[in-house]
Amino acid sequence: MPGMVRKISENKLTAMMIFRNEANRYLKDVLDHLTAFVDYIIILDDASTDETPEICASYQKVILHRNEESLFYQHEARLRARLWELTAESGPDWILAVDADEIFEDRIQNEIKSLIDQVDFDGVEFRMFDFWKSATHYRVDGFWNPWPRFSLLLARYFPEIEYTWPDLPFHSGRWPVFYRGGNFITFQSDIRVKHYGWARGEEHKEKYLAYKAADPEGKYSSREHLESVLAPQNAVKLEDWIEAKTLPF
Repeated sequence: MPGMVRKISENKLTAMMIFRNEANRYLKDVLDHLTAFVDYIIILDDASTDETPEICASYQKVILHRNEESLFYQHEARLRARLWELTAESGPDWILAVDADEIFEDRIQNEIKSLIDQVDFDGVEFRMFDFWKSATHYRVDGFWNPWPRFSLLLARYFPEIEYTWPDLPFHSGRWPVFYRGGNFITFQSDIRVKHYGWARGEEHKEKYLAYKAADPEGKYSSREHLESVLAPQNAVKLEDWIEAKTLPF
């Protein structure tokens, strides 16, 4: 958009994350991964009761903030708005919105500079692959099919914009309203994102019940999508994950 400042080089990349009680899941792997290619990691810990804060504080690039009471299942938009404010205060050029169970392919380390040090586009969308009951297969049936589905995970920050959030208690999204209105050009990357949120089959029922309790009438999410979490095995279609070779540059 006209009038917005865009730097073509030496852009800082800041990752932002919210989570609660992730110490025994994928947190260390995700932080190790992000540390390799971002400048800062802004974390809003949603009142964890395990060792999550201590793990976060052990990483030099992490700037940790904590809630005394959990807000995620009370009003997600307020929680994400607070994370956005904290991230904006750090003076980012580009922001990576990522969760504590998401890891990009390693090639992002080689390609990230070409994605953020340019003025041709202001956002980057990626395909998200939902690993299902393992770390070797991802789900492709129905809503879970990653191939036609892109998600905005990386975007340029414009300090001159007054950002607002939708007043949604649940499924409010990772980005302020500005980033959802077609206000800028996005690039669709072929770098894949591994989502491990469903990789442990023993967690499926617990997560299903938590989402259903938070949105019992299905006002903020697809009921069909939620019910598919407990679909019988013969209704679930999987594909093998094949690691991509990192190019020698």
